Amino acid sequence: MDFKNRLYLIFAGIFIASLISANLIFQKFFTWSPFGWYTFELSVGILPYPVTFLCTDLISELYGKKKADQIVVSGFVASIFVLCVVLLADAMTSTEWSPVSGDTFHKVFGLYGYAVFASMIAYLTAQFIDIRIFHFWKRLTKGKHLWLRNNGSTIISQLVDTSAVLLLLCITGAIEWSRFNALLVNGFLFKVLFALADTPFFYLGVWALKEKVHDDPDEKKWGHHTFAEEAI
Repeated sequence: MDFKNRLYLIFAGIFIASLISANLIFQKFFTWSPFGWYTFELSVGILPYPVTFLCTDLISELYGKKKADQIVVSGFVASIFVLCVVLLADAMTSTEWSPVSGDTFHKVFGLYGYAVFASMIAYLTAQFIDIRIFHFWKRLTKGKHLWLRNNGSTIISQLVDTSAVLLLLCITGAIEWSRFNALLVNGFLFKVLFALADTPFFYLGVWALKEKVHDDPDEKKWGHHTFAEEAI
C-alpha cells in the first residue's frame, strides 16, 4: 500500500474514532472559563467531535469531494454498528458480581440510542454541508485562500450541527428545552473557537502533505498552485 492510501486510512481511523467517542461520552457536562468573564457549559462529547471536521477538510483538500463523502458514509455505518452493540449490551442482564451493574450501565449508555439518532441526523447534514461549502469556495477561488474554505465551511456546518442535534435531543426529551439556548450558544462558540484554532494545523497538514498527496480531481481544471499561492 502506498503512502497516499495509508494516510487516507489514518485519517479515516481518526475521523471514525472521534465521531464514535463523541457519541459515547456525551452525557457528562463540564464548565470552562477561558476568558474569565464567560463560562461555557458543554458536553464532553464536544471535545473530539470538531476533529471530524478538520479530518474532512484535510481529506477534501488532499483527496477531493468524493473521498470526503466516502469517509462520512463510513463514519455513519460505524456509528450504527456501535449503536447496535451498545443496545445489545444494555439489554443483557448483569450478574450479581459484575463490577458494573445493569442500572449503572443503563444510566451511562441508556440515552445512547437517542444520542446517536440525534447525532447522526445532525452529523450527516453538517458534514455534507461542510464538504460542499468547502469545495464551493475552492472552485470559486480556484484553489487559493486556504483559510477561507477551512473556516467558512466549518463555521457554517457547525452551526447546523449544533442546532440540529440540540433540537432532536430536546424533542426526544434527553435534554430540557430550558437549556436549549445556552447550550446552542456555548456549543457554537466553542466550535467557532476550535475552527479558528485548528487553522494552523490545517495549513501545516496541507503544507506537509500536498506535494505527496495531490489527488483532488477538481484541481486539474485550474492547475496546481504552490503552497504560498494557496495560503493567501
